[in-house]
Amino acid sequence: MSYAAADGRITLALTGESMITRAMRPFTEPRFLALRDLLHGADAAFTNGEMLFHNYDGSPAHRSATWMRSDPKHIADLQWLGFDLVSTANNHTGDYGESGLLTSLRNLTDAGVTHAGSGRNLAEAIAPAYLDTPAGRVALIAATTSGRQAYHAGEQRPDLQGRAGTNLLRWAAEWLVDDAAFGELKRVADANGWNQNPPPDWLRAYAFEKAAAEDVVYLFDRSMFPSSDDPASRYVRSNGFGRRSVMHASDIERNLRSIRDAKQMADWVIYSLHNHEDGGSWEVPSDHVIAFAHAAIDAGADVVVGHGPHRDRGIEIYNGKPIFYSLGNFIAENNTVEKLPQDALDQFGLGLTDSAVDLYDLRDTRSRAEGTSHSGLGPFGWTAVAMVSFDAGALSAIELHPVDLVPTAPRGQAGRPMLAEGAVRAAALDGFQSMSAPFGTAIDIADGVGRVTVRSSVGGSGGRGVVTTP
Repeated sequence: MSYAAADGRITLALTGESMITRAMRPFTEPRFLALRDLLHGADAAFTNGEMLFHNYDGSPAHRSATWMRSDPKHIADLQWLGFDLVSTANNHTGDYGESGLLTSLRNLTDAGVTHAGSGRNLAEAIAPAYLDTPAGRVALIAATTSGRQAYHAGEQRPDLQGRAGTNLLRWAAEWLVDDAAFGELKRVADANGWNQNPPPDWLRAYAFEKAAAEDVVYLFDRSMFPSSDDPASRYVRSNGFGRRSVMHASDIERNLRSIRDAKQMADWVIYSLHNHEDGGSWEVPSDHVIAFAHAAIDAGADVVVGHGPHRDRGIEIYNGKPIFYSLGNFIAENNTVEKLPQDALDQFGLGLTDSAVDLYDLRDTRSRAEGTSHSGLGPFGWTAVAMVSFDAGALSAIELHPVDLVPTAPRGQAGRPMLAEGAVRAAALDGFQSMSAPFGTAIDIADGVGRVTVRSSVGGSGGRGVVTTP
């Protein structure tokens, strides 16, 4: 008699950011409970836990927009919704230093949540986490390309403990400029003693395309420690203007090794990739994210699920496996974080007698005028749950169920997800449809759901697949 999981069938529910600060269990709206039923109908459900779950353990670290923190009791609300897989790799993992991170991880572990992406050292942060389901064992590996260098988990040594942190995939950009601009940049760099050619050892770890030495200039002050957030200002002489981005070679290899290990230990592998960067507009993923997502699939991942820009991006079927370049906000309660450090209030000219509420009022006024993510309006206020099904080990269907975060509701209510209807539902699905088209992915919209069936196209020009309607 064989195991039930031998048929290679599973359904995964995938979501983006969960910035949870309030309870979920008290509410009974039909569209809210229908969303919960959808998540519970999957064999495993994933979200990015973009919160630290602790009681203000640790000191606020570094400068941020919002220092993300949630009461540990809300872990139970995520579980009640149906989530059993949580990424802890994002740009907020270091908001409260080592103590805040380790306390949050301990609280997730104690609650029985399978989580990946951070740890006491790099080996823990990069390691797969495993969830056993009736449909087979699911591995989760999580990383972020967005975050401070200081958040990067450190390697353990025989003679010194590692550094707690997250699985940070480091990257750097190079800028293409025309001949006239290149000449002026080189003149500035040479005059100030900034140019180093060849580059220093720390920069050689990035897989830049080869270029003649006379066609490259580096702009950074040698007297300063290189910026942790923008490790290279590299300019390359070209016929025009543009940008390319590449990842750190050792980070790539360590993560691909983790995927290969997970493929040997589990039936299904999910790779979570938090990324804020874009390829020229918010709708377009960056070069390094596309390249790494392809490499992750080639190494054995069954799904790559991206998140980070707080809005949706396109879907690609690469060698028969789905890549979601970004699923947007799923829970957006970042305007009800109870306390913020004075560093946050300083950014808005607020003093010690002001509160986090005063900051949210000012920030909402600005972001509503600008249409940015803190307001939750427009594409920041909707997303979809992606239901991904496999049969006989092969991708068989993807369904997109639109979600509305009701951003125009009062602050004490806004940001809790419900299944979308009307104009919001149409906007979410139209967005996925248009942003996925450049990847050769077609999505059929019927009955308020995006339904796709996969016809794989392997190899050739990048191995992109084609998604066709049933």
